[in-house]
Amino acid sequence: MDKLFGGMRGVEVDSDGTLSAMNTKLFSQEFRRAFELDLPPVDHDTIESATVGVLQAVGEDPSREGLLKTPHRVAKMYDELLSGYRTDPARLINDALFDVDYNDMVIVKNIEFHSLCEHHMLPFFGRVHVAYIPNGKVVGLSKIPRIVDMFSRRLQGQERMTRQIADFINEVLEPQGVAVVAEGVHMCSMMRGVKKADSSMTTSAMLGAFRDSTTRGEFLAHLNRTTEF
Repeated sequence: MDKLFGGMRGVEVDSDGTLSAMNTKLFSQEFRRAFELDLPPVDHDTIESATVGVLQAVGEDPSREGLLKTPHRVAKMYDELLSGYRTDPARLINDALFDVDYNDMVIVKNIEFHSLCEHHMLPFFGRVHVAYIPNGKVVGLSKIPRIVDMFSRRLQGQERMTRQIADFINEVLEPQGVAVVAEGVHMCSMMRGVKKADSSMTTSAMLGAFRDSTTRGEFLAHLNRTTEF
């Protein structure tokens, strides 16, 4: 799905700093549902009670000194680890869209991410590489890592996370193409199950111009190139 919603080409940032059609899209319920945003706040009380139950179920004593505050810490932890569900996309973009006369590749490499596997709720983490070819607009450099955070700080599968990052950038910028490659290591395969400590997973999403083998090849070649400053 190269386009989830109606186009908004020609949208400009007004002189008073407000966005017209862009904000209409970012605030729309359809857009937010599609990207699983605006979930209710984390229910700390329920998580604390459930954590006490888990500790008891594994034979632990929740009243011992080392575990007394564990349920509270676990509940607070999920505010941060699952913050991606509650990110405001309009505040994330924050008017940082700029008109440009540039139609070559923009690449942001080695963006660190941390997430929770939706199957076992164990961490997986690694790096994401993002590229897009502008179609009249670029987004502020810091926004790409924030978009990665928005989709990684959830209960996730790496495949879905990769595609959501690509789809979101595609919707916001309407570029000629978007490419996302994610490289991750998963605690669920390193700590349990097959217990293969050196295994890793690579996923990719290629939209628009990056479906062309030449453009895709250029992007992948950049990923393998070492840059020295």
